[in-house]
Amino acid sequence: VQLQASGGGLVQPGGSLRLSCVASGSISAINAMGWYRQAPGKMRELVAATTNGGGTNYADSVKGRFTISRDNAKNTAYLQMSTLKLEDTAVYYCTADQPGKVAGTRLRYWGQGTLVTVSS
Repeated sequence: VQLQASGGGLVQPGGSLRLSCVASGSISAINAMGWYRQAPGKMRELVAATTNGGGTNYADSVKGRFTISRDNAKNTAYLQMSTLKLEDTAVYYCTADQPGKVAGTRLRYWGQGTLVTVSS
C-alpha cells in the first residue's frame, strides 16, 4: 500500500484546509484510515480515524473542528480542518490499516506527511 498525502500549507488562525490522502497498491484489505500529526518537539498523535464501517474517532483537541471522511471510489481519505489554531501546526501523516497475517494483528502503512502551518 502506498499513501500520498497532500493539501498542507500556510493558513491564518481561524482558517480552513482540506488534506487528501490517496491510497494505491494492495488496497482491497484496508479496513481503516486515519490522520496523525507531529508538531515540533512533540510526540506523534492521533488526529482522526475512520473505519470501513463508518465509525470515526477524534482527538479531543480537534473535535468539532476537524472532520475525517473517505471516498472509496477514489481510494481517498480527507481531513477537513476548520477553525484552525496555532497549535494545529504540525506535519500531518495519513495511515491505512490492514489485518495482519496473525489473527488480531494489523499492518499500518504511513504516508509521507504534509506540513500544515497556522500563523498570522
